[in-house]
Formats: sequence, structure tokens, C-alpha cells
Amino acid sequence: MNRNPFFPRFADLPVEIPIFPLSGAVVMPGVQLPLNMFEPRYLNLVTDALADAHLIGMVQPTSETLEADEPEIHRIGCAGRITSYSETPDGRIVLVLTGICRFQVRAEVAGRGGYRRVSVDWERFAADCHEETQTIADRDGFLVSLKSYCTLRGVEVPWDEVKKMADSDLVNLLCAHLPLSPEDKQALVETIPLGERASLMRGLMDMASAASMDVAELRH
Repeated sequence: MNRNPFFPRFADLPVEIPIFPLSGAVVMPGVQLPLNMFEPRYLNLVTDALADAHLIGMVQPTSETLEADEPEIHRIGCAGRITSYSETPDGRIVLVLTGICRFQVRAEVAGRGGYRRVSVDWERFAADCHEETQTIADRDGFLVSLKSYCTLRGVEVPWDEVKKMADSDLVNLLCAHLPLSPEDKQALVETIPLGERASLMRGLMDMASAASMDVAELRH
């Protein structure tokens, strides 16, 4: 991804960050994620983040504890920087989070203002902060799978823009925004090499497309 001049350098990433646990919502390096904050604890989170490094860690709760008041979280997430925000008359904060770097949770630390915080290790994902040199092994085949998946799921895609995107930007964008299951999104977030992430995504799309076609055939 292209480095935003406002993003922190890898060496300057903090050892502790606030987290926003939300199932099905992931951010990846270079990808923008819109968020609508209205709970008091998450309004506190945003206010504190804006007064500090502007960073929020997006992590998914585990499916087994999803309904708990304080669910367990997956150990791998991605931090994003608040790159724009606005306050609404009804007391919400609408913001855009732009992904910077994935992290591994070391431990949960004392929270603040009702929201949770964790200590993190960035080292495994240092490549997220540098220009991606890896490519998709079979980009044409990948796009065929993507078109089939999007057609069956009714997902609108600006194909002219997709053709111009770098492989890393394309794969990371799809990780965040395709209607995949939370478990599938988590598997993609945890896969480090771009080529392996693209291969896993293609397999997930092909399986979903095959399942949709099997259901369609059963209806006839």
C-alpha cells in the first residue's frame, strides 16, 4: 500500500492500543472501514484515540462467546488510524478507519472509560508497513472466481477500477468488504503472505459459488 504521511512509522507503533471488538468487521492495511459509534464506551474510545495516536485495533470476538457481555477475542487483529470523523446532532461519531498494520494480542490490560485495551506485538506483520512486492500467482483466474462469486451473491464491483488495482490492495480490500463469514474473514486476516491469502480467498469464493449453484439446481 502507499504510505500515508500521517501514518506512524513501524518503529513508532505503540505497545498498547484500544480495541473495538466487532464480529464481521475487519480492516486491513490500506483499506478504509467506515464505523458508526454511539455507545458511550466507544465514544470514549474515539475521544481518547483522537487525543493520542488516532489508532484503534479492530478485533473479532470468538463465535463461541459472541453473546457474552465481554466476549473473548481472536488473537490477531489489525490497527487502523482515524483518518476522518464527524459528530452528528444525535450524539454519534461517524468515522473512517484506515488500516495500518496487523498485530498479535499479547494480553489484555486495564481498560479505560468502559472500553478494552490490549498490549500487542507487531513484529510478525512488519511487512504490512512496507510496499508489498508479492503478487497473485494467477490474477486472471482469481478475477474469474471473483466475478462468479459476486454475480451469485449480487455484489456490485467497479471492474474497471479493480483491473487497475495492485494485487495487495485488491486482496486486502476484498478481505474487508466481501460478504464472507466472520470465521473466513479471520482466517484471511491471520494469513501473512499475500499469495497464500489470495489463494485462500479464491478457494473460499469458489466453494461459496459451488454451494450457491448446488442450491439453485436443487430448486429446479
